[in-house]
Amino acid sequence: MSDTSKVSKAEAEVEGQSTVAPADDPTAAPVAVVDPRLLVREEGLKGYVTEFKRKIKGGELGSLPVFVGLIVIWTIFQTQNDRFLSADNLSNISYFLSATGMLAIGLVFVLLLGEIDLSVGSVSGLASTVFAVFVVNHSMNPWLALVLTIATGAAIGALQGWFFARIGVPAFVVTLAGFLGWSGLMLWLLGSSGTINIPAEEGPVHLLGQSSFFMDQAIIGAYVLAGLAVLSMLVGSFMEQRRRKAANVPFRPTSEILLRVGALAVAAFAAAAVLNNASGVSNALVIFLASLVIVDFVLRRTTYGRKIFAVGGGIEAARRAGISVPMVRITVFAISGSFAAIGGMFFAGQTASATLNAGGGNTLMLAIAAAVIGGTSLFGGRGNVWSALLGMLVIQSIQTGLDLLNMNTSIQYMITGAVLLGAVVIDSVSRKSQKAAGRA
Repeated sequence: MSDTSKVSKAEAEVEGQSTVAPADDPTAAPVAVVDPRLLVREEGLKGYVTEFKRKIKGGELGSLPVFVGLIVIWTIFQTQNDRFLSADNLSNISYFLSATGMLAIGLVFVLLLGEIDLSVGSVSGLASTVFAVFVVNHSMNPWLALVLTIATGAAIGALQGWFFARIGVPAFVVTLAGFLGWSGLMLWLLGSSGTINIPAEEGPVHLLGQSSFFMDQAIIGAYVLAGLAVLSMLVGSFMEQRRRKAANVPFRPTSEILLRVGALAVAAFAAAAVLNNASGVSNALVIFLASLVIVDFVLRRTTYGRKIFAVGGGIEAARRAGISVPMVRITVFAISGSFAAIGGMFFAGQTASATLNAGGGNTLMLAIAAAVIGGTSLFGGRGNVWSALLGMLVIQSIQTGLDLLNMNTSIQYMITGAVLLGAVVIDSVSRKSQKAAGRA
């Protein structure tokens, strides 16, 4: 290759281009192929509109259906009862979604593998019972009991994952057995009374109670959290821009970063203002959001996270790439068990007790529905942990709205079931559209 050709190729790569030789003449000079993301950004607003239309036609809907659904749900309930969008009601929604939301975070990991964990409800109930037994019956330090409780959930998940990954028992069967077995163990630990009251003056139960708020100063805490969220996104976005520039790959322009950060700032400070008009930001919501941020980093920014998506996208391809599929499966189910145990502590914080109803009823179904409604695919390989938040917003909004209207529980089940079916239909149609567009 001549020096001139080398220079041309280097310049193309610097500008976000690649060079390929024409298929009909391999000896011909390479032709630059421009990254479509550069064309979009060079065209300004028109380019982004064109890219948005292309994604919609290609089935890349993202979280759009969830946001549209939330707008519709909130509009309907607000017209039926003007208290729905009041500060107090929105504060209740933000608090009560966190417990089931923690279960949904763990389920996102499992769903990314294309599998299911039917035991999370039972594990959460067992976790709250184990904690109560440690603290009440054995006078253990509450924080030590919390660590052992979460470790118990992780061990249960790892055990179920081992049967699935090493023995070959289907995850559905293993976790269904766990659903029954761990429920039985919980009933045995609770004894004939069926309830163990947990002291709520201090420790994790007090921290997760509905009357416990971030920094004990509601107004300061809410705005501090909003500021931290905006600052983190701003710094993270510019760091990513710098890394991508150094690697000579397409990057977001500064104007786009500022627009995104500005949108987050408006949403974050508006939410802080609304919650301040009620009681402030509950500790339960803060821990839930912090968990989402940490887990999102793990899934998107670490090698382990990429391995999970790889296994969910194709087991054989992941195996040939050198990924230990059994290790990924076992650790994912351990993570699911850990978050189920944490969710059980959230339920204990709501009632200051461990009861027969902990983790029972429709808890499992709501946790699965939250992950799926939020956008995590049941077919594996696609989704993110923020779907746990979005899905729980939808579900908790429906439940709270129907409670305000004094609707029967049966109506809640039917509407939630219809929303879940709609989410799965959208996911299926989206996958077909992506295959037709060659993007699956």
